Amino acid sequence: MNFDQLKTFLWVAKLGGVRRAAQQMNLSQPAVSARISALEEELGIKLFDRQKSGVVLTKEGLLLRSHAERVESYLSQIRAELTPSEEVKGTLRIGVAETIAQSWLSEFLSALRKHYPKLVVELSVDISMNLRDQLLSRNMDLVFLMGPLSEGNVENITLPSFELGWFCHPQTENKDLGSTPIISFSRLSRPYQELMSELMRRYREVGQVFPSTSLSTSFEMIASGIGVGVLPIQLAQRFIEANRLISFDPGWVPEDLIFTASYLNDPRDHTVYQVAQLALQIAKEYDKKTKPQKSEERNKSF
Repeated sequence: MNFDQLKTFLWVAKLGGVRRAAQQMNLSQPAVSARISALEEELGIKLFDRQKSGVVLTKEGLLLRSHAERVESYLSQIRAELTPSEEVKGTLRIGVAETIAQSWLSEFLSALRKHYPKLVVELSVDISMNLRDQLLSRNMDLVFLMGPLSEGNVENITLPSFELGWFCHPQTENKDLGSTPIISFSRLSRPYQELMSELMRRYREVGQVFPSTSLSTSFEMIASGIGVGVLPIQLAQRFIEANRLISFDPGWVPEDLIFTASYLNDPRDHTVYQVAQLALQIAKEYDKKTKPQKSEERNKSF
């Protein structure tokens, strides 16, 4: 029995099939099947039951999985603790919500490159719902998204939040949220759903609402006078300094945006954990540098 066999066994168990495990490990299906067969022969037990939809673990397979996951976790921890960060190799797949991409992502990537110069980073910017799906399907190793995620095999590290504020073009006259066009987050996002719920509760009828998957486009739409919008205050500062936006107070504002660094823990990859901690450090530094002083107590309704 060797670690390659155990690792292959775990991928087949997690993904429910030899073909999917082979794709994940960049191996041929016969190579994966051979490792499983060799493991079963050495242990003298049957690890999987074959079904039309794939494979499922036997009772003995379930027992081996718990042991194999502990072995994998221990080996990952050994590598993380004993291998100097500058010698860590591999590919790290990171997914990022646009709010993070527009704020502290560049500082984080610079720090990541400094600490892990031999680590190859594959970066994807997307909405939080898609990032969640990519993480759970194991197409991402680490995601920065609006969280936390509730799945039992996910660990969440809470990142600094983003305070929201209402903004409009300096010459906008109609700021009545019951009639003026409103620029918002993606229709599939949590902030959009919360915003629409509160608008309907307060105004019963509202004007046009323009959901956008692009934060930068939302700022440009507001700065062009198309409508008003509620967006992160920290990211609005450059528009305010350029006299392209002003803030206004309709008497309420949605709750802050909560972000997490989320990753799978079955088993935990200790390099991913350390990178997530680095992200937390960079995010805190950005937050301390850019977050405006909290205004006097505001009437938050959510």
